[in-house]
Amino acid sequence: MSNLAFTLILISSVMHAIWNLLVKQSRHKTVFIWWMFVCSGLLFSLIMPFIPGPVPVPDLKIVLIGSAGGACFVLYHLLTGRAYRSGDLSLTYPLCQTSMVYVPIWGGLLMGEKLSLLGGCGIALVILGAYTVQMQSFSLAEILRPFGNLKDTSVRAALGAGFIYSFGAMLDKAGVTLYSPLYFTWIMVIVMLLLMTANLARGKYRRQIGAELQENWRLILLSGPIMMASFLTFRFGLKLSPMSYAVPIRQVSILVGVLIGVLFLGESFGRIRLASALLILTGAFLVKLG
Repeated sequence: MSNLAFTLILISSVMHAIWNLLVKQSRHKTVFIWWMFVCSGLLFSLIMPFIPGPVPVPDLKIVLIGSAGGACFVLYHLLTGRAYRSGDLSLTYPLCQTSMVYVPIWGGLLMGEKLSLLGGCGIALVILGAYTVQMQSFSLAEILRPFGNLKDTSVRAALGAGFIYSFGAMLDKAGVTLYSPLYFTWIMVIVMLLLMTANLARGKYRRQIGAELQENWRLILLSGPIMMASFLTFRFGLKLSPMSYAVPIRQVSILVGVLIGVLFLGESFGRIRLASALLILTGAFLVKLG
């Protein structure tokens, strides 16, 4: 992995954690995420005419890949919003990122990607960190405790989000390989916005739309450029690196998410969750070296 790809994905991971913090601070998570995409999509569309050079015309294959990827990420965001309603950010956010368990499998089976020894060890550390983040103490008895958390709705939603994201990442890699990362990101953002708008057209959300904007308009305006920066830097980095490495490295965002949750939101089990996040950070650098 090149230094440029590594740097782009690290920047994306920080931006990703920050906009997840904004979601956590909102009142109605699903509606707030929709407003984020409205702001991001509008900002993206406004700068498109100022991008130099002709716009490459996408073929049907690119549109289908972008639409399928957008559908995966919409479901990911809905599950993430559900997880944040009752779960601690420093617990649910790492679990939402467990896509790195599945991505190397899809990369090897479907895309012919191969892992080096160092890279494989790095991914293993990332997975270990995501697992131990649920532990309340460093003991053998705690090793099996996370399985008991499967009864928690927020944990199930977070794990489901990670699984769905892995399919979206595979479609992402296919899209940026065949087409411009910039314009492919725009296609996905618009598809996601349309799907989320269809979801919010249901009666139970209508009253929440105006109320969320009135209460959190500052966070919404802030979230748009942050989300756009996260999306673009990741996809440009993904184009330059194997999917099996890019997705685990982005999990450095877990370290940022845990730090925010423990230091600024007063969430518990700080030392354990920080140690788990450091495992993920170490794994990311092993992936880079591999």
